[in-house]
Amino acid sequence: MPSLHPAIAEVRRAVRAALAPHAGGRVVVALSGGADSLALTAATVFEAGKAGATVTAAVVDHGLQDGSDAIAQRAAAQARELGAAAQVLTVEVDRRHPDGLEAAARDARYAALGDCARQTGASAVLLGHTLDDQAETVLLGLARGSGAASLQGMAPVREDADGVHWLRPMLAVTRATARACCAASGLEPWDDPHNADPRFTRVRVRTRVLPMLEDELGPGIAEALARTAEQLREDAEAFDEMIHETIEDIVEHAEAGISVSVAALAANPAALRNRIIRLVVDSEFGVGLTRTQTVEVARLVADWTGQGPIDLPGCTARRDGGRIVFSARS
Repeated sequence: MPSLHPAIAEVRRAVRAALAPHAGGRVVVALSGGADSLALTAATVFEAGKAGATVTAAVVDHGLQDGSDAIAQRAAAQARELGAAAQVLTVEVDRRHPDGLEAAARDARYAALGDCARQTGASAVLLGHTLDDQAETVLLGLARGSGAASLQGMAPVREDADGVHWLRPMLAVTRATARACCAASGLEPWDDPHNADPRFTRVRVRTRVLPMLEDELGPGIAEALARTAEQLREDAEAFDEMIHETIEDIVEHAEAGISVSVAALAANPAALRNRIIRLVVDSEFGVGLTRTQTVEVARLVADWTGQGPIDLPGCTARRDGGRIVFSARS
């Protein structure tokens, strides 16, 4: 028997590990028609057959390009030829989104994929992000100065409020390997022109910044960035476990909000103190604080000079005796 092409084998191994907890169930795979998602779909169908799982390929038509409906139907047809059920999900993208067109398209896409998972009874949604995508995400986080949370990149597994698991099996697989997998499988991917449009920041990182770093610093930059993300996620998980063990003893419910002990916050090093503040606000009000906002709240603990309430997204923070009180904004 002819040996299996190494690129096909690598993608299948990655998917096999991700699918193991979902054997015998239903999964959705996000398919754009590009090389990454097409390789993922082919591997998912193959591995799902051995695991007794049912696969639905969800193709999201954002309607942002002429002929996008035909492109989506072609991708759905490819999925059916591979042996998956397929749905084309047409979405409306908010072109006035405050964070730009990329963010608007992403929000619409994830909402549609989540709806598809719920409607099909799927326990997981598989996404085709690669090692290269992870490296780009880390660089973008570094440029924003958003701290360790953004430098963790994309998580390989995330569970949402509905219990659906969002899986990224290919975070250790390069984009080149995904394309080689398609070629070896006789699959013809669609090349999205948006992926070469320099108007988009991520495209400039992909086509200009990473190649420049490779030229100046040597090969392996993308792999190093992906390793950095993995190490930071491990650190963050350890921090979060420590915080969850601590937080129940220092938090109390307050009128229209929640309060935290000043003494307990002061007893922790700055890294833990800031993480506790961010976690409390996120858990109670569902918003994330920037570094600047977090530090301002921390000053109510470590640099208290009688300053008044601090306005935060969705809430305010003030010092009241021995407690920091977070209250919903009216």
